[in-house]
Amino acid sequence: MAINDVLPTTTAVERDPQWYRTATRWTQLTFTDDDPERYDVDFWIDTMKRTRSNALCLSAGGYMAFYPTQIPFHHRSAHLGDRDSFGELVEAARGLGMHVMARVDPHAVHQDAADAHPEWLAYDIEGRPLEHESLPGLWWTDPTSTYHTEFTTEIALEIVREYDIDAVFANRWEGPPRVLYGETTSKRFRADAGHELPRESDPHDPAWPAYAAWRSRKLSELVVRWDDAVRSLKPHVRFIPNRGAALTRDLVPELVEDRYPMFFVDKQGRSGDEATWMPGRIGKRARGLFPDRPVALITSVGPEDHVLRWKDSVADPNETRGLIVDGFAHGALPWFTKFKAECFDDRWVAPMVEAFGLHERFEQAVGHLRPTAEVVLLDSHRPNGHSPMASYLNRSTHEDGVYQALVEARIPFEYIAEEALSEERLDGVRVVVLPGNGALGAATVGMLERFVGDGGSVIALFDSGVTDAEDGRREIALGQLLGVRLEQDVRGPLKNKYMSLAPDHPLTRGYDGAQRILAGAHVLGVSAAEDAEVAFEFVPDYPDLPMEEVYPRPGEALPAVVTRVHPGGGRTVHIAFDLGEVYWRALQSDHARLLANAVGWTLGEQPPAVAVDGPGLVDVAVREGAGEITVTLVNLTNPKAMRGPRSQTLPLAGQEVSVRVPDGMSAASVRCLYAETEPAVRQEDGLLRVQVPPIHDLETVHIHWSPAGDRSTGGEA
Repeated sequence: MAINDVLPTTTAVERDPQWYRTATRWTQLTFTDDDPERYDVDFWIDTMKRTRSNALCLSAGGYMAFYPTQIPFHHRSAHLGDRDSFGELVEAARGLGMHVMARVDPHAVHQDAADAHPEWLAYDIEGRPLEHESLPGLWWTDPTSTYHTEFTTEIALEIVREYDIDAVFANRWEGPPRVLYGETTSKRFRADAGHELPRESDPHDPAWPAYAAWRSRKLSELVVRWDDAVRSLKPHVRFIPNRGAALTRDLVPELVEDRYPMFFVDKQGRSGDEATWMPGRIGKRARGLFPDRPVALITSVGPEDHVLRWKDSVADPNETRGLIVDGFAHGALPWFTKFKAECFDDRWVAPMVEAFGLHERFEQAVGHLRPTAEVVLLDSHRPNGHSPMASYLNRSTHEDGVYQALVEARIPFEYIAEEALSEERLDGVRVVVLPGNGALGAATVGMLERFVGDGGSVIALFDSGVTDAEDGRREIALGQLLGVRLEQDVRGPLKNKYMSLAPDHPLTRGYDGAQRILAGAHVLGVSAAEDAEVAFEFVPDYPDLPMEEVYPRPGEALPAVVTRVHPGGGRTVHIAFDLGEVYWRALQSDHARLLANAVGWTLGEQPPAVAVDGPGLVDVAVREGAGEITVTLVNLTNPKAMRGPRSQTLPLAGQEVSVRVPDGMSAASVRCLYAETEPAVRQEDGLLRVQVPPIHDLETVHIHWSPAGDRSTGGEA
């Protein structure tokens, strides 16, 4: 029987190749086997309408087909019958003017496929096929096998041929997080790399680097193969495999970077001690590598934890709404995902409607503006450990602590990825913060040196730039710029470590009454150049027990914080201990104050472009365009801000936003987007000060500038 006898072939429609630019609010529905005879189509149509969703990601096939596929061993839902669940919702979504992306999942097969095609399966080192850990009788597939290269390609082509969609989305396409030892895979690796596959039990196996490069290339070639296939049928359609926050960093850039017109970051919720600002960081980090590509943040309707899993559950509405709001404030487009079309608990709908509605207003008002900040974090992330399956974006507690301190200080900041660092990306940036980046590339060092020479500033924490010199010793690659020399490599962990304050130094402000404050758990031994100033000195080590022995001993007082003013006006700060990590672990306000003071001092005499004052924990985002600027305040204040899902959001009042008035301009209009009011403002000392009304989830202050006429302070003849 021909496939066209079963599936209605869609009328050819000319679709925009740039469709992804207007896919800004996503509904994702992942069908389960029994959904076709249980789910309510009208409920989902109504939900897409109420959430103002303009894009749908819907289960189509792969592990299980939810349309009448004609491909042998493409397992159909046992409950599909004569129904086409996928086609029904595709048609409904298109009727609402939505974009549509078909979800396929190639990570596992059923027993009949495993029996017929053992070459598709993933194998352990003993040659045994890997049975699925969650459901016996299912088998993991090998992403380098013909299951992915041929069978999944055939499925994608069938879907694209028969349905009016814009993209195919592959979930769990990279295989199990381990080395796969199938006979075909072993032969292929041996032929390509000249090695036997590395043994997982031996982290020192010399084959690991070759395997990491080989696996990266094979996955990258798969992305290209799939994308080429679907575009050969319909040029506007893209195949966009799922990605985490690493984006394309663990793939081969020259192969895949033009294959991802947008990114979908699958970080469905917070777990463990992840902070409430996590969604905003995903948006910033993606923009730090690809500033002009849309990124959507996939958020589950239920709680998400790596150990505890409740896939049919519903998260607290405050948590759901908060994740989406902080994400879109920093450019991560909202996407909610619901596992199973049948609803046992619909309490997730209202917060999604509220959050998506907030985004619709935000997009209409500020979507045309460019995110900007005078302060940036340098994002340097490399594979974690010997195995390429380990997290490429190894979570850094150094970065976590710096991020938390900057949020608490209400300092707007962005990211720049080290591999994307350029003079163009640094345009408008005044301060670059290195949160503990380790070794830096020579190009990065040169770029930062030129940046400071041109008047920019750098704050380097802990081991940023520490590397092996040609003569075998360790050095700080930025040492000459920072005015420090490495005398002793990292020591620690230390207890009872302190540092004394230099009187009257700008970085020691706010410590009235203290002769010394706590330092870190890991320290570097550095010396300072003659033209540098030492703001803090380490107190020589002394024990923390027995209690009778806890007192300072004589010894050399090495620099802990070194500052330097450069001839071109730039300023640098070197902090010789693990400030970010120790702040994340201990949350001592003295550490947060030090970083805030460092940023304030390196900004120089000119006040920051945007400042926010008031109570509570507020995440600040700034956007600018010709003649306008917006300042968005996301309210993160809740009883569980530092751990676990929020159960309550505490409204804020008393916020004041200060914006530096551009030369020759004055405020033509000031409006609060969500309060729908014109707030009280005053202009003084070159700053426009805006009194923001009470905030629940967020507020956006929108300012339009106009020429100041005879009050102009410059810029006009």
